[in-house]
Amino acid sequence: MSLPTLSAASARAGAVLTIDLAALVGNWLKMKSLAPAAETGAVVKADAYGLGAARVAPALAEAGCKTFFVAHLDEGIALRGALPQGRIFVLHGPNPGTEADFVGHGLIPVLNAPHQVAGWAAFAKASGKPHPAAVQVDTGMTRLGLNPTQFEALRADADTLKAIAPCLLVSHFACADTPAHPMSRQQIARFAEYAQGLPGVARSLSASSGILLGLDAQFDLTRPGIALYGGNPTNAAENPMAPVVTLSAKILQIHHAAAPQTVGYGATHALPAPTRVATVSLGYADGLLRGISNPEKPVFGTVLGTYKARMIGRISMDLAAFDIGEVPENLIAPGDSIDVIGKYAGIDALTEAAGTISYELLTRLGPRLFRVYTNGSAP
Repeated sequence: MSLPTLSAASARAGAVLTIDLAALVGNWLKMKSLAPAAETGAVVKADAYGLGAARVAPALAEAGCKTFFVAHLDEGIALRGALPQGRIFVLHGPNPGTEADFVGHGLIPVLNAPHQVAGWAAFAKASGKPHPAAVQVDTGMTRLGLNPTQFEALRADADTLKAIAPCLLVSHFACADTPAHPMSRQQIARFAEYAQGLPGVARSLSASSGILLGLDAQFDLTRPGIALYGGNPTNAAENPMAPVVTLSAKILQIHHAAAPQTVGYGATHALPAPTRVATVSLGYADGLLRGISNPEKPVFGTVLGTYKARMIGRISMDLAAFDIGEVPENLIAPGDSIDVIGKYAGIDALTEAAGTISYELLTRLGPRLFRVYTNGSAP
């Protein structure tokens, strides 16, 4: 049985997610240019924020990225299959009994708590040789990492330090997306104090927003994540990153709707005048956040790269509706597409309408979406 062709699979799909690998690589290069004294890694956890780590990571590696971060062990194992070379750090560290899996797949754990330090050290001692690991310290976020007392205990334990052979000291900003927040300066100072206790070990504090705080926040290795995928790493400023994704939903039906008439569940949108309404094959089961429904500030899809189509009514499990009254009738028909993420609504505009963040939108884009990769090497 032969595999379906790309065009056949795309034709069957209700919606298509297009990932521009050149734009993604360009965003990585921009992050790299902002931290010229540091190595620039890449966070590809959650399947590269929903965009496909097996395609994203090799594209970044080809551009020069050498260090990658995932959250879970299984993510690391899967990524190693797509990325034979390069360092892969697993942020959540080893669950008890999984240490051999890390070594077997060439993965480096981030040790976040005393029990992980002890387990990794015991494994290394039993194997008769050191196994390098990263160590995370808590600089104020109270999420993961050794506190000062735990860190001092590690520093005083020469045998454990030798066994875990620290290769990276890690922490994480809590408020970096708010540049004026005083906590960021406090965390930079605390992290520098921790680093004095492990001289010669590389240091990593900044993810996307942290990189923008300046040279003193960047240390030796940065970990851009959302910025690579086109999300705005700042809270208020205009997004400096290039858009990476386009989400196109196919039109199932076009209604010539009179007024007064309502659209969707709950009759929450009343048409103010006669128009045409396009129902598209995309809903919250595909990752289109239900919270975007009936936003106070209108959200517009894009038709033919030019015309606006306002999203109206509630988003349902598999369907959403757009007012296409401004699109010439002879230019649009069932089977055509509306770009839900596109020229008139990027990922930040949609998440603002939903009252959430771009991380959530991207990572929720589901497997029903047919993915197309452009401007990159063939798989």
